[in-house]
Formats: sequence, C-alpha cells, structure tokens
Amino acid sequence: MLLDGTALSSSMVQRHRRNLMKRAMSRRNLWEATPKPVKALLGAGLSALPVAMLLGRGFRKNVRFLSRAQWWSAEEAREYQLRQLQAICRLAYGKTSYYRRAFAAVGFDPDRLAALDQLRRLPTIDKKTVGQHLEEMCAVDPASPKVDFVATGGTSGEPLWFYLPASRSAVEYAYLTAGWERVGYKVGMPMAVLRGRIVEPDADGLRHEHDRLLRHHHYSTFHMTEENMRRYIQHIAGIGPCFLHAYPSSATALARFLRTERLDAPANIRGVLLESEILYPQQKCLLEEIYGVPVFSSYGHSEKLVLAAHCEHSDDYHVWPTYGYFELLDEQGNPVTEPGQRGEIVGTGFINTVMPFIRYRTGDFATYVGDRCEACGREHTLIRDIHGHNIQEVLITAQGSEISWTSMNMHDETFANVRRFQFYQDEPGVAVLRIVPAPEFGERDARRILANLGTKLDGQIRIQIELVESIRSTERGKAIYVDQRIPRESLTGA
Repeated sequence: MLLDGTALSSSMVQRHRRNLMKRAMSRRNLWEATPKPVKALLGAGLSALPVAMLLGRGFRKNVRFLSRAQWWSAEEAREYQLRQLQAICRLAYGKTSYYRRAFAAVGFDPDRLAALDQLRRLPTIDKKTVGQHLEEMCAVDPASPKVDFVATGGTSGEPLWFYLPASRSAVEYAYLTAGWERVGYKVGMPMAVLRGRIVEPDADGLRHEHDRLLRHHHYSTFHMTEENMRRYIQHIAGIGPCFLHAYPSSATALARFLRTERLDAPANIRGVLLESEILYPQQKCLLEEIYGVPVFSSYGHSEKLVLAAHCEHSDDYHVWPTYGYFELLDEQGNPVTEPGQRGEIVGTGFINTVMPFIRYRTGDFATYVGDRCEACGREHTLIRDIHGHNIQEVLITAQGSEISWTSMNMHDETFANVRRFQFYQDEPGVAVLRIVPAPEFGERDARRILANLGTKLDGQIRIQIELVESIRSTERGKAIYVDQRIPRESLTGA
C-alpha cells in the first residue's frame, strides 16, 4: 500500500506476487520455504559445516571488509562515501526517470559531485515521494529475479512498498554480526531467538523450533504466558553457551518474569542482542541487572539506508559509514553539528541499487554526539537517544500476556488496498482493527487480513474490523500502530 491516498492496486500486488513466486526457489528464502521434515534432514547433514561457509561467499567477503573498514580513519571513510555517492547518483540519473527530473530541476550533475556536502543541493524525499513515484524510481526491471518487492512493517500504520535487491541478505547479516562481535558473539554460536517468528508446539508442547543450519532456537513471542516463559528459560539453559536475540519488549517481558518469580537467568547466556524496537535506558538497566551480561542494540530500517550499532564501551550508537550516507538535519533542514543537538535522520543508501533512496527522511530522530569515539577510537558519527522508529506498543491477550506490535509486522500483501490502519484495544483478548480503505477494498481483503493476523495471533486475540474515514494522529502529526486503552499498569514496561 502507498501513502496519502495512493493505494497499491490489487493488480499490482498480484503481478508482484506472481513474480515473487516464480523466483522464490532461487534465493535464500528457499531455506525458509523448505518443509520442516526436509529442513530437519538437510540441517542434520549440513550442520557439521561452519555457518560462515553455509552463509556464502558474499557474506564472508563482507565480513572481511567490515573488519577493516570499521577502523578506517575519518578521511578514508569520507573518500569511500564520496565514491559510493557518485556511483548511486550516476545510477539514479542514468536509470530512473524520477531522479533524472529531480536532478535537472536543481541543476545537479552527478558527474560533478566532488564533495560530500554538495549532496545537499538535492531536495530530500520521504514516504509520500516514494509512494507517488514507485515505478519511476526503480533502476531495473521490477520483474527481474534479482529484485524483491517488499513493504515496511507499517510502524505508523502506513506501510510502504518498494524494491530491494534480492542479494541484500549477505550484506545485511555481515553488518549485524560485525556489530555483535563487539560483545563477544562469533558466527555459528547458538542463539535463543524471540523475534516474532510463528512457532508451533513441538512433540513436548514447547513452542520451540531449532534451525540446525544456523544454530538458532526460535521461541514464540506470541505465547509469552508465565507457563511458556518458564519452559523457554528451562530450554535455553540447556542449549549451551548462546546469545539471546530478541525484540527489546520480548527480552524485557522475560526479564520481568525472572524477577517476579525470583529465578536466575540462564547462566549460559553470554549477551543480549536487540533490534527492531527502541531500547529505552530503563530497559537496558533492567536487562543488564537480570541477565548480568552485555546488552547490545542495533538501529536500522527496512529501506536499508542507515545502520548503527552500540559501542562496546557505551550506550552510544556508531553509524556505519560504509552502509549509507548519514545526515542529521534540524527543523530548517540544516546539518546538526553541535553535540547535544537533535535532528531527523536522513539517509542515502549504498546497498539498494535496485531502487535508490537519495536523501530520504526516515521520520526518526536522534541526538548528535560527535564524530570520534574516545572510548574505542572509531572515527564514525556517534548518536544516541533514537526515537520515532518502532515505538513499542502491545496488544493484551485474554490471559494477560502481551504481544508486541513488532511481532505482527506484515511485509507482504496483507494490507494491500488499505490506506491506513490502527489497532484499538480496551479489553484483553479483543481488539478492533480500524481501516481506512482504498477504493478497491472489499470483503476479500477483509478475509485475507483476518486470516493472516489470525495465523500469527493463534486465537489469543479476537480481531474485529472497523472501516473508518480517517485515523487521528498525535499532536506531533505521528500515527500510532496501537491505540492501547487498557490501564498502563497491566502492560509490560521497563
């Protein structure tokens, strides 16, 4: 679905869905699509191989590159960024009609881009821009097997569709693991994962799934009842030295349970790795207190423009200079240069050569710290207090357990023909899904939405659809994903 009244048509969704189905077996998602019995058999045979080998040559190449690049001098990083900006701007100008017009309108010649600050001659873009010019911004044939058609998770109730290279996973995972290594993680170590995967009960009734290939143990975040969390903890304690990979809300729910029940955290957990939601300071303190290990957070987004990861010596985030070009702009659109000043994160991605995002306003805000970390010596931009991205909101089941909205993110056609949506809840176990429909919306769309959400919610929350003309925003003009009216003391907090 697109923004501000530009709805994604049913025909467009169906066309892209057919294209994806045709090429689904040619890439990494082949493993996820493999039936469980076959996956178990293959996993048993391949599990003896090093995980880095199984992840492919591209992954290993990027890991080697990042091990060097994260220690580059500021000058080396700027030189690299300039080359990447020149390349992405030339690609955008040469291959897309949208950027060709946009560059011409301000007299911008990508062949004359000689300094990083010259990029500011270009106007910024946002979700509305992408929604209105989707096809015009694509640099390759959308039907190519090298292209994925994806959507944001709809953190503000307004999912955005766009194109990404199918090969991005090797790059993305290399960056994540390079960050995790700062707190002791090594590729191939087991992980206990609480990140929104649909996990069916095993033969013992435990909602656990073991990916033997990647050494990941997945547990259901949709069933965080006291009984299940007790079983999760017992099972995690038996998988050997591992890292807990979770949403902040999931890790916090487990920590609060441990504290309430006066239980010790599994001693085999070596660190807590967090993504996809804001990590609040009080949460980090709680997690460090309960788990007694390093707590490490990364910041990123579906558009693949900016990636930042905690420093191993502080709570500040290092922005990866090789992932994309990072800008922090004040309300007048000027660069933030004073430590302590806040601004909006604006990014130009280096990874997405399928659909360039140049000077994209993310809607996320952060505080500028500096350009060199005295604690570790990295000469990257440092930021802190990131807000506005993936605010934690929850739905409450009839049993009183919580389901983070992040777990319900839909990156598929679930909300096609929907302009905006929002959950409303004032009673445990029941929620109203408010929908601002596009003209094409019909009963078939409603059935698809209820079926797809029902698969994730597993009957724990009854969803009712209500069609509305509009959804109110906050005083700052922000939409929220869950309008939660159950008393706050009933919800998981930090």
